[in-house]
Amino acid sequence: MIPTIDHTIADRNSLMPMPRPSFRVLTVNMHKGFGFLNRRFILPELRSAVRAVQADVVFLQEVQGDHTEHAMRQADWPPVPQYEFLADEMWPEFAYGRNAVYPQGHHGNALLSKYPIVQNQNWDMSIEGTERRGLLHCTLAVPGFGDVHAVCVHLGLLEDHRRQQLDILCAMVNDEIPPQAPLVVAGDFNDWRSRANDHLTHDAGLQEVFEMVYGRSARTFPARFPVFRLDRIYVRGAGAHAPMVLPRRPWSHLSDHAPLAADIDL
Repeated sequence: MIPTIDHTIADRNSLMPMPRPSFRVLTVNMHKGFGFLNRRFILPELRSAVRAVQADVVFLQEVQGDHTEHAMRQADWPPVPQYEFLADEMWPEFAYGRNAVYPQGHHGNALLSKYPIVQNQNWDMSIEGTERRGLLHCTLAVPGFGDVHAVCVHLGLLEDHRRQQLDILCAMVNDEIPPQAPLVVAGDFNDWRSRANDHLTHDAGLQEVFEMVYGRSARTFPARFPVFRLDRIYVRGAGAHAPMVLPRRPWSHLSDHAPLAADIDL
């Protein structure tokens, strides 16, 4: 006997919303591969810790692209740039934004992705007379969904400079990213006085994920005993759940900032 279809159940199921795609992000200031107080080169340990998070997209700040003196002095210095060493076989796509250049080498921001990076651009947001800073903007092609924008950020240490850099970030978001496109902005904002959230919400429509879920941004610095809320994950045109500060072990000896992770809903 040929089974019959219960059209009531079939019709009901066809009306049920499809589950929203989501992906996990991680942001970490990697301190150029050196641990607390620059006492020890810990990049191999950092790679293991980053891989254990199982993030789909990783936002990295203070990534050493090249350094001739460290390469000569550190026996386990990788033969490839740090972002490529971290990506290894887990993140087939990566982009690097070189910001600070000096005689020994250079460093900046990087993004690792399990999704294709179809476009990337490093926007200069340096303020005259200070260390070079940039915004690394990547467009990701998320299978089954489409384009998602990701911006990796590392702002300056002085409040006046940060205010100007936030203006640059807001202008870039509003001018370069379609308003309907999902956007994730993450990194080290050095926002000691907690001014960035209102600025970014009012001028660029960005929402900080810890503030969305818990009412306040997360404490991340210093990593061993976090007091200041310096690191952030913002979204626009997307939701978020399960934001977390990664545990003190092993992270407190891998960076001076506690990393953040969250699941982003599209």
